Parts: sequence; C-alpha cells; structure tokens
Amino acid sequence: MSGQARENILGKIRKALSEHSVEMPFPEADKASDFFVKEELTAEEKFAKEFTLLGGKFVYCGNEAELLEHLQALADTMKWPTIHSKDSYLIHLFSEKNIELVQDVRPKNGQDNDMHDIAVGLSLCECLVARTGSVILSSGQEHGRSLPVYAPIHIAVAFTSQVVWNISDGIQLMQKKYDGNIPSMISLTTGPSRTADIEKTLVVGVHGPKEVYVFLVENE
Repeated sequence: MSGQARENILGKIRKALSEHSVEMPFPEADKASDFFVKEELTAEEKFAKEFTLLGGKFVYCGNEAELLEHLQALADTMKWPTIHSKDSYLIHLFSEKNIELVQDVRPKNGQDNDMHDIAVGLSLCECLVARTGSVILSSGQEHGRSLPVYAPIHIAVAFTSQVVWNISDGIQLMQKKYDGNIPSMISLTTGPSRTADIEKTLVVGVHGPKEVYVFLVENE
C-alpha cells in the first residue's frame, strides 16, 4: 500500500470518528490523579518488598564503594570466578580499583564475544518499578537484548534516582532519557523467569535467568 493510499484511509477513519464520537461513560476517571492506595513505605522500600516476594534478591549499597564490596563478597560466597558485563560504567568501576571479578564481553572489531560460558551477567537498568517489583531494561542500553536473558544469573545495578512508583513513570523517564526515541525493545523483569505451561508444574528459568539480583546504590 502506498503512503498516499494509507493516508487517505486514515483520513476517512479520523473523519468518521470525529462525526460519530461517543461520550466517555465515566468522565470522572480522567480527573483522578492516582488510583493506588497511599503507601506508607518509600518507593525504595516498596520495591525491595515486592521484588523479594517474587523471589528476587535485593542488596542495598550506600555508595559505589559498597557496591564493589558487596558484589565481591557475593561472588566469593557463591564461588563465582567471573561476572560478565557489557556496560562501560560497570567495567570501568571495577577496573579502576584493579578488581578482576568483572570481565568485559563488549563486542570487539564489530563481532560479539561468545557468551556460551557466561554464568553470571551484570548490567545497568533503565529503572525500577516499586509497585510491581520490576526491573525495566531496554535494547538502548549497552548490554543490548541478549545478556540479561542469556545468563542463568542476572545482576542488575540501579541507583535510587531510578526508582519510580509505576510503569508509566518509568516510560516517562525513558522518554526524557532518549529524547522521545524509545528503544525498540523494552522488557520488564519481575523476579526470576518462571512458567507453569508444562503440565501446570512451576518451572523456574525456562526463558530467562533462574536467579535475579538487584543492587540498589544510593545517589543524590
């Protein structure tokens, strides 16, 4: 269909809608500013509560130094020899402290690195959604589409300035960040991947990570 033909059809639809408009049955709904019960918790506390209820593992860090310390301690406890990342900020943060835990798997010479042996993936995120305990990721970030879902264990690093109450707030944050050009893929990670499609038996880690961690770093 040509562009002109498409515009002609859309023009007719717009005209028909304007001539035969239907009044909104509940106009007062548009005036409501918030449909949610007022929370006694802060957004950060609400996220931590909802995220852990879903099986996620939450770690609070007062600053970047604590992030390095807590992540190294976790790796030692879990006996992870390396953690893989594509995010320049995280790679630089560890390398400048001469911590070899995080390995750089960013594309080199236009070619992606082989990620078959990746057990633990580390990435930044777009934001955290407090009410649902969700982590919003996008293809606009350096880690792209693959790393957060490829690794059996995913660790997301976020800052307190990235915690929002609702998904709509998260979308607005991304619109501002990307100047209205929203990335082609946006995903909401709400706890470890799980499904009960097979004989109604809950299986964890079928189409995504079996374990999800969030390290929340305090910032102004």
